[in-house]
Order: sequence, then C-alpha cells, then structure tokens
Amino acid sequence: MHRCAAPTVVVLGSVNMDLVTTTPQRPAPGETVLGSGFATVPGGKGANQAIAAARSGARVRFLGATGDDAFGATLRSTLSDADVDTTLLRTVDGSSGVATIVVDESGENSIIVVAGANGRVTDLTADELAAIADADILLCQLEIPLATVAAAARHAHAADTVVVLNPSPVQPLPAALWADVDLAIVNSLESERYSADLDRIPHVVRTLGGDGALYRSAEGNQFAVAGRTVDVVDTTGAGDAFTGALVATWPKGPRAAVTWANAAGAVATTRLGASSSIPDRARIEHALATD
Repeated sequence: MHRCAAPTVVVLGSVNMDLVTTTPQRPAPGETVLGSGFATVPGGKGANQAIAAARSGARVRFLGATGDDAFGATLRSTLSDADVDTTLLRTVDGSSGVATIVVDESGENSIIVVAGANGRVTDLTADELAAIADADILLCQLEIPLATVAAAARHAHAADTVVVLNPSPVQPLPAALWADVDLAIVNSLESERYSADLDRIPHVVRTLGGDGALYRSAEGNQFAVAGRTVDVVDTTGAGDAFTGALVATWPKGPRAAVTWANAAGAVATTRLGASSSIPDRARIEHALATD
C-alpha cells in the first residue's frame, strides 16, 4: 500500500437513481398500501461508498457507468459535487441503473435494483487499470459484472494496492477473487454466507446494524465496537456510509477506522435516503465527541 495521510481510493462499482417511497407499512405480496412520500435520490452501492469515503477525507476516483438519460447527468453531478473524481466515469447508451426502495415507519427497507448501465461495465480500459494500480485502495462491491470485479482485484493485488470487498449482493464468488482480497466488509447475512471464505481473509469487519461492528484479523486479533443510540429514520445506505468511512480511515489502523465507520453508519440512519444521508467529517466528529 502506498501510504499517505489521505488515501487515494478507487471505487469500482454501481451508480443508481434511487426511487424512494415511504409508507407506514411495507406491502405484503398482492397487497396495495398508501405511501406517505416519494423522492428520487442518487445512490448505488458504489457511488454511495465513494461519496462516504470522500466526505471522510479520502481522495476518491470513481469507475463505473451511467446511461445517457436524464438520471445519468444527475448521477454524475452528484458524485462531482461530493468531490469524487468522475474523469473515468463512462456514459453509455440507454438507461442508468435504478433502485426502487420502500421504507416503512420503523426505517426498515426493501430494495429492487435494475442494473441498467452498471451491467455494461464488462471490461477495464488501460486508463482504468492505471488508476487502480496508482491507488492506495481499491474498493469493490457486486452490483456490476463479477468478472470485472475479479479482474480489477487481480490487477490491484499485483500492484500492491489494498483490495477491499463488500460482497453485496450475495452471490457465488470464485476462490481466485477471495485470494486477492485484503479486507472484507460484511453484514451478518454476508458473514454467514461467506464464512468459509472469510476465514482466509487478512482482515474482516462485520457490521451488526444497531449493535455496532466486529473486527478480526487472520492472526486472531479481534475487537468489538458497540452500537450507538440514534433516532432511526431510514437505514438505506447506512452500510455504504460505514464502508466508505472505514476505507477512508483504514491507514490509521483497524480500531480507529472501525470506530469512525461505526459512527458514520449510525449518523447516516438519522436522515432519509442513501447518498443524501451520508455524513461529512464534522457530523461524524460531533457524534464521537458526544460519547
């Protein structure tokens, strides 16, 4: 890893427009319910995590694709406005990625993602490969084609760039990809699904929602960070806020990074939406100062 105070992070991943409906109760199959609100909010796991990393102080470059529709222009400007470098963000013919999200009054959500342009990131250009090799950290998720994620991780690993994987949404992953991962960030479901693979990863951080987070190294070092009490409005994007904040502070060491990320994830639940709820350094510092 090419260490620096503010790490250079390349995020390879998805960017979506989130169509968010709020309702007192999420509908059961075949049921129609009345909603209480609607908003279009830029999102996508990759974009959310990129914005979170930038707001926590990292220098961030984004690799991915938007469509040539109206959503695409908004998504690009949202990333740029958050100080994320979009020089290599592609624009392709057709629709941008879209996520339909239903949030109930407890803050829990249901999400359907349509890949759109994200599904067309099927290779990596020479410029994208160079950006990955020059970065301190490569951060990936699984909302773009798996072969592209694996190729990026392989290239990063060979270039001594730290590879961070948030394996979401859950799907079968090749052993070769796991072999290139330095740090995995998983929730409880992902931890259970990938338990055998995670045993071989140098660093694993497991998020526990309102109960905080757990860290363990391959050498058996481990610790827990307790959950924080907040007034939950919407849990959408909280995990992405945690992941981006963690990556941005990873050079400070696991304990400092997990503590910072835990605060960022908790604060993110106090506002509606994904990218719109991601806290900046001032809000995270304030949360930690009130412990």
